[in-house]
Amino acid sequence: MKKKILIIIVVLICLFSSIVFASSTYTVKKGDTMSKIAFENDISLGELVGANPGIKNPSLIFIGQKITIPDSASQKLVKYTVQRGDTMYGIARKYEISLTELLKANSQISSPSAIYVGQIITIPDASPLSSHEKEVIVLVNKERAARGLAPLATSTKLSSVARVKSQDMIDNKYFSHTSPVYGSPFKMMERFGLRFSAAGENIAYGQKTAGEVVNGWMNSPGHRANILSNAFTHIGVGAAKMSNGTLYWTQMFMKPY
Repeated sequence: MKKKILIIIVVLICLFSSIVFASSTYTVKKGDTMSKIAFENDISLGELVGANPGIKNPSLIFIGQKITIPDSASQKLVKYTVQRGDTMYGIARKYEISLTELLKANSQISSPSAIYVGQIITIPDASPLSSHEKEVIVLVNKERAARGLAPLATSTKLSSVARVKSQDMIDNKYFSHTSPVYGSPFKMMERFGLRFSAAGENIAYGQKTAGEVVNGWMNSPGHRANILSNAFTHIGVGAAKMSNGTLYWTQMFMKPY
């Protein structure tokens, strides 16, 4: 199977941001989205939607609306009611999961193009690739420990962005650090609310396991430099799978403000 890896060099960026603290209730402000609120409170979009059953469409929230922020992560399945104009692809994008994941969770739907208003769709809350993503982080920190380097802290938010990037490469049929939807990795991180003084990205596709992709990155000088850099303190890893089984991998690094 064809395999590729690509690196982006470290870039230092000076940014300013406001700190958002998680609480039991959040009041929607101008520019907020459910995805952004989930991101800023270090929870998944599925968890946030599951804690707010009164919100039938996560794309439709309004300024001043009260949103419940769950105190701890849960692995609940979310039920979504199909709205006028919905498609399975659009619903998958809305919840930041792959179309493949969504279809697997709704095996009763024989034709993804034939859904109807009022139909109940099951939204899988956790990516089935999460174990692979976590293993990549473990292996990276083993490589760092072997060289006397401090481990990188796992960032749920950064992993969420990395997962979206991997799926974006599949959806838009490209392999590059520059997304036609989100722009550069740095612009993409900013778009999802991350603020950092240093950031970097490694991407790859075709590797079947966490061990294989980390080995490939470690055998490439540029990727290795990112993995072993002292400029970063946090890591996020996201994987996505094509319908033919090919895995896309994104590894993001940063030093937050």
